[in-house]
Amino acid sequence: MNKISVLFVCLGNICRSPAAEAIFIRLLEKKGLTDAFIVDSAGTGSWHIGKKADSRMRIAAERRDINILSRARQINSKDFEEFNYILAMDDSNFKNIQDLKNRTASNGFASIKKIQDFRSVFNEQEVPDPYFGGDEGFDYVLDILEDSVNGFMESIS
Repeated sequence: MNKISVLFVCLGNICRSPAAEAIFIRLLEKKGLTDAFIVDSAGTGSWHIGKKADSRMRIAAERRDINILSRARQINSKDFEEFNYILAMDDSNFKNIQDLKNRTASNGFASIKKIQDFRSVFNEQEVPDPYFGGDEGFDYVLDILEDSVNGFMESIS
């Protein structure tokens, strides 16, 4: 059986996308589906490559028993061929992903979508970037991501 591969993408890969990755992994663990998936996250920018997720996001996630273990990396042309789904956190990320795909003339099969396309509770069209805000913004982003990640899981089940 081929594994389903999912890549979550935000700007720097230190707040939203690693949180979405960790939430999805936790959901897969609860459903006993970890062996059926490959899950990763990336950023459209290169500022934080190799760094852990923002400590504020890690702390907020840990309060929910979500462990963010990934290190930041930048999305690249191979990702369009290696992932079934590439999920952007906001319109700017979505555009940057599409631009990269067009620039590299990738013939990859990845379905590129916005994570908020799968929301059911929150009205936000985008997942806000909490990086420059206060601690409460990280909790709010986790609320939004838990909703959208669950919706995504339902859409592919």
